[in-house]
Amino acid sequence: MAGPTINALEQFSLTPGLGGLGKAIDFSNSNEAMLAAAAIITLIFGAGLKARALVPGRAQALVELLYEFVRNMCVDTIGEEGLRFFPLVFTIFAFILIGNLIGLFPYFFAFTSHIAVTLALALFVFLFSTGVGFYTHGFKFFTFFVPSGVPGWLLPLLVPIEIISYLSRPVSLSVRLFANMTAGHVMWEVFAGFMLLLTASFGIFGAFASVVPLGLNVALAALELLVAGLQAYVFAILTCLYLHDAVHMH
Repeated sequence: MAGPTINALEQFSLTPGLGGLGKAIDFSNSNEAMLAAAAIITLIFGAGLKARALVPGRAQALVELLYEFVRNMCVDTIGEEGLRFFPLVFTIFAFILIGNLIGLFPYFFAFTSHIAVTLALALFVFLFSTGVGFYTHGFKFFTFFVPSGVPGWLLPLLVPIEIISYLSRPVSLSVRLFANMTAGHVMWEVFAGFMLLLTASFGIFGAFASVVPLGLNVALAALELLVAGLQAYVFAILTCLYLHDAVHMH
């Protein structure tokens, strides 16, 4: 009898959501996970803001901590003008953070490990920040691609490089999140598969040997929790940096 096989990429397969009913409306398990993330965010902040006590409880303290963290990120990176963009940055940060975290639980789909989702978020940030740049500075925003203090004879070389670098922002922003989340889930699946293979192939001896990949999986779980928060932070801070460039052009 053939032993178990490892298919680390199967976890990223899109299937019809709503118990199969989503097939008719093209509603997948990824859409389900995104709706679940939105619902969790609403519940957390609804519970945290309900009491509004002078001495906050755990839920309120969590909400206030996240609020202050993202608010300070906006102000420190963009300046006082950053408060205008705080709702957007906070929404992006919370959505990606919860999406990363729920993807670590069994039977939940990690939608941030799909390039279509991360690219859509990155394109929105790119187009929004570009729109802010033109709204704030008009056609003067084109001077953003002209480095200051550079000799005129170098501009035909440097301006195209600046434009290409600017246009690559949504690619790097989306691939960074997608690659980190995908790699972590693949490694997790592979080491979990090793435990099954060792047990199935070597019986009791394999069961003892599977302690090694089990320990690695526990360590990976802790690492994935760190990566989940770090990648949400990186996406949010880069959003702030792009908005800073749009507002200040330097």
